[in-house]
Amino acid sequence: MNKLRSFLLSAIAMPVLLAAPQLRLSETAIGPVSIATGQNGPARTVEMTNAGDGTLNISLRSSATWAAATVGAPRLCSIFGASGATCTPINIALNTSSLAAGTYTAAITASDPNAVDAPQTITVTVAIGGTVPDNVTLFVTPDAGSTARQSFTSNSILEGAAATTSGGNWMRLAFEGSGSFSFVLPYAVVATNPGGLAEGSYIGTMRMSGSALPADNKTINVTMRVTSQPIMALNQNAFAMKAATGLPSVIANIVATNRGRGTLALTAPTVELQSPPLSAGTPWLRADLYASLNIVQLVADATNLGAGTYTAVVTINSNAANGPIRVPVSMEVSPRSAPIVTAGGVVNNATFTANDRLGKGVIAAVFGDQFLIGNPVAATALPLQTTMAGARVLVNDIPAPVYFVSYGQINFQIPYDAREGAGTVVVESNGQRSNRVAITIADRAPRLLRLGIGDYGIAVNGDGSYPLPRNAVPGVNTRPARVGEVIVIYAIGLGPTTPGVVSGAASPSSPLAAITPAPRMHMGALSIAENISYPTQFVGLTPGFVGLYQINVQIPPDVDRGPRVPMFLNLGNNVLSNTVELAIE
Repeated sequence: MNKLRSFLLSAIAMPVLLAAPQLRLSETAIGPVSIATGQNGPARTVEMTNAGDGTLNISLRSSATWAAATVGAPRLCSIFGASGATCTPINIALNTSSLAAGTYTAAITASDPNAVDAPQTITVTVAIGGTVPDNVTLFVTPDAGSTARQSFTSNSILEGAAATTSGGNWMRLAFEGSGSFSFVLPYAVVATNPGGLAEGSYIGTMRMSGSALPADNKTINVTMRVTSQPIMALNQNAFAMKAATGLPSVIANIVATNRGRGTLALTAPTVELQSPPLSAGTPWLRADLYASLNIVQLVADATNLGAGTYTAVVTINSNAANGPIRVPVSMEVSPRSAPIVTAGGVVNNATFTANDRLGKGVIAAVFGDQFLIGNPVAATALPLQTTMAGARVLVNDIPAPVYFVSYGQINFQIPYDAREGAGTVVVESNGQRSNRVAITIADRAPRLLRLGIGDYGIAVNGDGSYPLPRNAVPGVNTRPARVGEVIVIYAIGLGPTTPGVVSGAASPSSPLAAITPAPRMHMGALSIAENISYPTQFVGLTPGFVGLYQINVQIPPDVDRGPRVPMFLNLGNNVLSNTVELAIE
């Protein structure tokens, strides 16, 4: 349980919406837009509207001269769901003719100091010379069916003609989704070991056609490597960090996993500073290796940096067949200012879904910038206080209990007595207030906690093990749950209890704070499909914790069995939790 407490502390409105304008954008990410070298790209348009009262007075700022944004004349549109609504276009000119081949990103910020959910940022990415790669190398194990893929996007509907010179028919082009109304279509070159192949390299080509951009109609040279060595996969292929001038540390973790054979072992990473170069004073970035966890921790230091963007490449070294892997890292350093909350950046601490309802008493996180200029601080005692390191979170202008504060994230609790419906959140840091962002508060919005391994939830068997397949995680005690066994599942956002509990206070052990009547569990695909639910033994707050609920349920005899059994909680009146998985034998 101590580990769980640490997990919650480290992981994880405003007055009721006033008579103020509220910014809504039709999209906040454009591209990648494929553009021929030496040409300007097609103009793009993002629609904005006012979802509140009053009048929007938007100003625009672009981080790059090649992406020029202007506000157009208002017009009628239906893109926001209401016929006859008024939209105002943000017109974006892509003046890219002077850019060399490569990928570029610009940030266009739409601001109105008097509006809710402003500022917002539109990210524009262009691919000069096209997005289809020239060469692809994919690593698979000797096992039949072992698969690897390299993804890319296109602004056109593509066709791919696969040809292999060795190894049989092991390659194909896959269309990986429906794309978006921005015409960004996802594709992947996929290699699958048909079985019976010796370790070594197998060669093929993928001839692409159908693109409106001639540069994308090319032949991709593809190599499939069959290997018994470890194959390294990273949680992210690039890292973008943010800091304010004087901030001593910004931390991000590169997590490596092994999708091959053997045991993956990382060795000392290397850092190549590109801006400023390594010789220019004290390096602003270091990479610390935690070999037993296969984690490389990036620590950026803006103490002596001025405002601007700094770049580096971190090389992850290992015994993997596909190593080393080079990871681009950037850090945007901004001048010191009042805190800024990201639009849609107030989320529950289980699914982290933007614009989701927040149940009373839920553990929530607010994301943004300049909440704290210093090292992160976590609560060490209960009850939780409403001020930590000079920072507060105001829910409908009322201070909320705070768990954790860092530069870009604060974990806090939505008060049990918060008013249901539309609300706002503001962050206050040393007396300076942020912009307002909109939230929706519900009496109950249950969210089952996730373990961070596949879709498995945080649950515990009767003997303290986790109900996952055996040996699912090296060094972690896992085994499938058993029929008749009582397991405990953890959740947030289930709302008020009987007896009630004060916001920020530890939950009592006697009497237990329970949800009444007790909700029921749906467990197993058949249960979900046929709307069969099972009784719970106890659903309520976990004694000694703030905002943490537990669900005690006995595994029923007729439940589905297998390594990935879905389950969700049903509070009645169509109030359902998210779905997570567990293993049952």
